[in-house]
Amino acid sequence: MDSPISRLRSIFIDGRPIIPFLTAGFPKPTVFLDAVTACVDAGAAALEIGVPFSDPLADGPTIQHSSQVALAQGVDLDAVFDLTQRVCTRHDIPVLLMGYFNPLLKRGLDRFASDVRSAGACGTIIPDCPVDEAVDWMAASRRVGLANVFLIAPTTTDERITVIDRHSTAFSYCVSVAGVTGARSGVAASTRRFLKRVAERAEKPHVVGFGISNPAHIRELRGLADGFVVGSALVNTLRDGKGRERTHRLSNLVESLVRAAE
Repeated sequence: MDSPISRLRSIFIDGRPIIPFLTAGFPKPTVFLDAVTACVDAGAAALEIGVPFSDPLADGPTIQHSSQVALAQGVDLDAVFDLTQRVCTRHDIPVLLMGYFNPLLKRGLDRFASDVRSAGACGTIIPDCPVDEAVDWMAASRRVGLANVFLIAPTTTDERITVIDRHSTAFSYCVSVAGVTGARSGVAASTRRFLKRVAERAEKPHVVGFGISNPAHIRELRGLADGFVVGSALVNTLRDGKGRERTHRLSNLVESLVRAAE
């Protein structure tokens, strides 16, 4: 069986993967699981599951709201691991958990890493745990074979891009703007310049997210990134839709993103 890290690396073999972000348990656990199925059937190459948290500092209003709704329904850390295990049992797709350091620290690094691996996920993205402060977490991850994905911001220096690339196990995650998550109307010229700078220095693949919300964005950046994370646009679709219509709209959106990346 392939290791979690090799599974993540493999998503770049056949093209530029689309990685949907969905908040665990939003808008409710059954709909979340249906949404995952819709994304997988539409061609998603991997999945990023957001761990609901009361103070998601890297997230904009859309994902903050989804966290609040999930938490109000009792989607705690144990529930996240249970939902992740269901996803990984049903679908042969690499899964990353995106969460914040406080719940991880409270649970204990080794226990958290073990729980992530037991749930079937391949690794983690911890936005408020930069490389400099992640020595112990990287060690705990290595002990169970998990990948660490670190963020590269537009303000990151050239030297630091090299460091982040080296420590990101399978790929790094470029933040398209110096801000929080959220759907945006267009792609700034500064984003293109930033991704060119990363491409010149990174040896591993790099994906881009934060504000990537439609096929036009992906077509604009197709030659500058190895993959794309789309979150707020999908969470908005789940928030605004009803019944089967919302998962149908979600599937159509992911399909259009996959086509744009080809």
